[in-house]
Amino acid sequence: MASHVVGYPRMGPKRELKFALESFWDGKTSASALEVVAKELRASIWKQMVAAGVKLIPSNTFSYYDQVLDTTAMLGAVPPRYGFAGGEIGFDTYFSMARGNATLPAMEMTKWFDTNYHYIVPELGPEIKFAYSSHKAVAEYKEAKELGIDTVPVLVGPVSYLLLSKPAKGVAKTFNLLSLLGSILPIYKQVVSELKAAGATWVQFDEPSLVMDLEAHQLEAFSKAYSYLEASSLGVNLLVETYFADIPVETYKTITGLKGISAIGFDLIRGTKTLELIKEIGFPADKILFAGVVDGRNIWANDLAASLTLLEGLESIVGKDKLVVSTSCSLLHTAVDLENETKLDSEIKSWLAFAAQKLIEVDALAKALAGQKDEAFFAANASAQASRRASPRVTNEAVQKAAAALKTSDHRRATPVNIRLEQQQKKLNLPILPTTTIGSFPQTVELRRVRREYKINKISEEEYVSSIKEEIAKVVKLQEDLDIDVLVHGEPERNDMVEYFGEQLQGFAFTVNGWVQSYGSRCVKPPVIYGDVSRPKAMTVFWSKMAQSMTARPMKGMLTGPVTILNWSFVRNDQPRSETCMQIALSIKDEVEDLEAGGIQVIQIDEAALREGLPLRKSEHAYYLDWAVHGFRITNCGVQDTTQIHTHMCYSNFNDIIHSIIDMDADVITIENSRSDEKLLSVFREGVIYGAGIGPGVYDIHSPRIPSVEEIADRISKMLAVLETNILWVNPDCGLKTRKYTEVIPALTNVVAAAKLLRAQLASAK
Repeated sequence: MASHVVGYPRMGPKRELKFALESFWDGKTSASALEVVAKELRASIWKQMVAAGVKLIPSNTFSYYDQVLDTTAMLGAVPPRYGFAGGEIGFDTYFSMARGNATLPAMEMTKWFDTNYHYIVPELGPEIKFAYSSHKAVAEYKEAKELGIDTVPVLVGPVSYLLLSKPAKGVAKTFNLLSLLGSILPIYKQVVSELKAAGATWVQFDEPSLVMDLEAHQLEAFSKAYSYLEASSLGVNLLVETYFADIPVETYKTITGLKGISAIGFDLIRGTKTLELIKEIGFPADKILFAGVVDGRNIWANDLAASLTLLEGLESIVGKDKLVVSTSCSLLHTAVDLENETKLDSEIKSWLAFAAQKLIEVDALAKALAGQKDEAFFAANASAQASRRASPRVTNEAVQKAAAALKTSDHRRATPVNIRLEQQQKKLNLPILPTTTIGSFPQTVELRRVRREYKINKISEEEYVSSIKEEIAKVVKLQEDLDIDVLVHGEPERNDMVEYFGEQLQGFAFTVNGWVQSYGSRCVKPPVIYGDVSRPKAMTVFWSKMAQSMTARPMKGMLTGPVTILNWSFVRNDQPRSETCMQIALSIKDEVEDLEAGGIQVIQIDEAALREGLPLRKSEHAYYLDWAVHGFRITNCGVQDTTQIHTHMCYSNFNDIIHSIIDMDADVITIENSRSDEKLLSVFREGVIYGAGIGPGVYDIHSPRIPSVEEIADRISKMLAVLETNILWVNPDCGLKTRKYTEVIPALTNVVAAAKLLRAQLASAK
């Protein structure tokens, strides 16, 4: 019985690729040094999979930034502004598309389906000339082959690539991206032919768009694509891999009927309804089913007995030689190796499996299905499952009772937002187009050293508080010198916007090396929510009160909202996510009210990940948005009308949930805008009335590029064309944690100058 893995984390167990990338970007190391680190990582991963017993090992899942950007490079689909003259795409062009450069903005970045991973959005139009411009897939297959390892090269499928793209600037928004299918298929055909010539017997096409609500012409595109590729793939097995959700009925019928493919992969963790389709409709006798039964998006150990039962049921439907045991999706979305967690509680550790352990689970299930069951391994797994179910540390009756009581109210603030804003303005006395930042300021090497030394008891609490106080004072003075209107304390005490809160809440556990790639070199370390959540004591009040005492200007209290904490954690899978969210909301509510009592007049509750958790199928949107928005309202329903509640959202397409954003009833929302061609503004052009304060971002903080005063002023002017002057705020897209002060100071100087320029123009117009 064969075993297979959809994909694997790229950063390395100790984030080796992250540090190599950042060293290269900073000009400290050469391109060849970066390539050496990358090659060593790839070899290590392939060898690890061989050792774990995986039979069908993926290649070309490594990336220096993003797999969709890699596909853009393969197709030569470089936007004209980067001046690409043809040939093989090098690092200069590749990283300019990803990150921008001194003179050019980066391409748009957005969420990869409903994950916290981000991809670089292709910009396409009718005039584009595709050309085979990156031979990475073939090169990496050959690289593995030289090590004696035969792999399954992985490509982003042609139809999903187009569906994940957007019309380039100047191209009509109605442009049919699928009309380009005929132009890219010859390149895919050439890649498959080269892989075949190199010895590949399998090629995997990732087509996650198949789980979406697709129209008939979109489904027809899949039929067209794989019929075309069939001719070039004689002797090569084509696997179409789907993941992240159920397959709709009509889509299931379409893909199981495709003539040009040998196998189909299904996510049977998040796609339990697909299992019903297999049972009811059947599965074609000429294809192999890749059963994704090991969860690629969470860190809980697989219930091996339950998975084996499921696999045995599938085997009775599809046949003994027609079933491959696989992961539900790429393991990119989980942490790398549990063996590196030497400080994790031993009982909780026994409940978990990271990517390295999931390789072993896949192999164990495949062998068990083939009659070679490792009884000791299965028994240890069953014991851990029972331990988790019975553990008293998982359940807190008082928390469950409080969360259940929330269902009796919708927790709306009694006073309408327009009246609240008037009362807040009397108290805050802000200018029109008030300026603010989103929360974090650059985290220097020295700052990280102070936090690290405090954590290992190398410095005292008194020394730590003194150092953090000094850093806050610098950030406050800098903002006053820049003449920013509503200040932040810069969050020097925080490692991560979710982990910082999770460390102070009960029901959370933490890893040392549980890093997961978010975008590029940026990694996050999601907390593990293993039990009921509660707040033992105040979490941020001490620092916020300290910061407010340093200035007469309003100082924002900075919190992470319950939906974002939920969506950016590894969440327990033994109760509905909505119940866990309500427990977190109650904890944040307590913190909000303590901040208000401490004299903080402006409180920001970030919900950066609210859109990210939206189910992929439209029929499930309303239910999710109902409990997610309710969770946010719970956090601030008890504050006075004069306390201004902000929220922040980043890097997603919000137009389709704008009415839910309005329903959150925040006083002010700051939101990503600058990197997405200001498409957020289109929703207001289409007639949506927004009465609360709003700050669409004017400065892309994920790029080292510093926007000019004129560029920022132009963005503000575009906003003023569709938004009322008295509700518009001026701010960056996101927090400044990942930037350097040499970038932040001139950029914020220009942000403030642009706001003042527009204020002067508005005053003179009167």
